Amino acid sequence: MTTTLAILSALPEEQEGLVHMLADQERMAHAGRVFWRGTLHGRPVVCALSGIGKVAAATTATALIERFGAQAIVFTGVAGALAQSVKVGDVVVASHYVQHDMDASPLFPRFELPGYGRSVLACDAPLSQLLAQATAECLAGPAAAWAASMGLDAPQLHQGLVASGDRFVSGAAESAALRANLLTAGHGALAVEMEGAAIAQVCADYGLAFAAMRSISDKADDTAHVDFPAFVQKIARNYACSILPRLCELL
Repeated sequence: MTTTLAILSALPEEQEGLVHMLADQERMAHAGRVFWRGTLHGRPVVCALSGIGKVAAATTATALIERFGAQAIVFTGVAGALAQSVKVGDVVVASHYVQHDMDASPLFPRFELPGYGRSVLACDAPLSQLLAQATAECLAGPAAAWAASMGLDAPQLHQGLVASGDRFVSGAAESAALRANLLTAGHGALAVEMEGAAIAQVCADYGLAFAAMRSISDKADDTAHVDFPAFVQKIARNYACSILPRLCELL
């Protein structure tokens, strides 16, 4: 039996492009959300918007598993860079996730997930490597032209830890403090966003493979940002619509 792959998108523009590619598409409403079922390069796929924040993302991921029979989940969206080496236009494929706003101290160490005995949740290594391969092919191909159209350098692929939390990190001081707090606990995060760690936790609970890619839209600080709507259309949407179909071919 072919594995049903769930594709969670953070941005409507990403989902719209992917849904347009689905064969035999079917629209379904459940739990206040819209889901699109179909096939992508012959693979059964269910697409949905994650919703903003950890709770919304966890609800959507659970619905994909319980209602739609998803057997693996891939997540795509944007993020802010935390590591100095990560630039706008780059792509981070997550190897692990940490919830940067988890703090049940003094009952548990800072960042540790109560009941799990650890702070960091691993993404599925084989699925993540295929996602990284598909990403690398995109970045070595058309992505450089997309980036250049916005005055960005040739994009690079990064793999490593990503931090999630229910706060939009946008100030230089906040970004520096977050980076320092994570590093103090041994967590050198490449990027920060608002949903991925929650989906990683749901997938860990259900024993599902999970992988995630994030297009870097900003430096999570006060520096001048690119035009975000233009970035979504010219970069994030194109990345998702190039990388995810290729991943389906590789699976």
